[in-house]
Amino acid sequence: MVSKKMLGLLLVLPALVMIGVFFILPLIASVIGAFETPEGAGLSNFVKARELYSEDILFSVLIVTLASLLIGFFAIAIGGYLTLGENPRAVAILRWLYRWPLFIPFIVVGQTLRTFLARNGLMNNMLVGSGLITPDQALSFLDWRGIVIAFVWKQTPFVALLVAGAMASIDRGTIEAARNLGASRPRILIEIVVPQVLVTLTVGLILSFVTMMSVLSVPLMINAQSPTMITADIAFRINAYGDYGVANALGFISLIITSTVAWLYLKLSVKERS
Repeated sequence: MVSKKMLGLLLVLPALVMIGVFFILPLIASVIGAFETPEGAGLSNFVKARELYSEDILFSVLIVTLASLLIGFFAIAIGGYLTLGENPRAVAILRWLYRWPLFIPFIVVGQTLRTFLARNGLMNNMLVGSGLITPDQALSFLDWRGIVIAFVWKQTPFVALLVAGAMASIDRGTIEAARNLGASRPRILIEIVVPQVLVTLTVGLILSFVTMMSVLSVPLMINAQSPTMITADIAFRINAYGDYGVANALGFISLIITSTVAWLYLKLSVKERS
């Protein structure tokens, strides 16, 4: 008769096989390929990646960091209003509306914002039609600003969903006590609510950071100029030159960046708990 442990292992085995085949093995192959050169194992791929794409690496880190900060701000604002808002109709509308980007793939986000943020796109046409600007004043946001807008619009609902759930589980007694003492809603949010959901917020931002570092469609569709993000450089090295060595090196550098962010979070969490 099959034991409970064996039955549990059989139940999770398909998931483990999928993770191993589609994630672990490609990761190992990419790491090994980053050090493989025609002369043997070495660091020449990393040297070439630094010489050609050091500006793009810095650009990627800055863009994702800026987007993460904005995502955190908007997630706190949305979660705070869902928790402290006093207009039931506005709370219901916001709760129904803010989740929509969760179900839209990044490739659709990139294509949509490409037509929305262009110089002759929908946004500028609406501004010109309303008389707020003239056609000569229309600007294209198909650069780093467009990437940030796409990332923030797509990832804010994910983090806001986590933060709002954590805020909803807070003891309402502390919030009501602060209100009885005359504290305003912004002060309650910043001094009482946010410190209690900081761990959840950090987890959401780290997951968003890793996700944004791996997105290819948005920088390809929105920012067709240099500097660009690491993912676009990886695709270019493979499609244009078949250079898997430098592409793997760039992927390894991206892995180091995301792992560093996750390690800093784990270190802070362990320090806080101890």
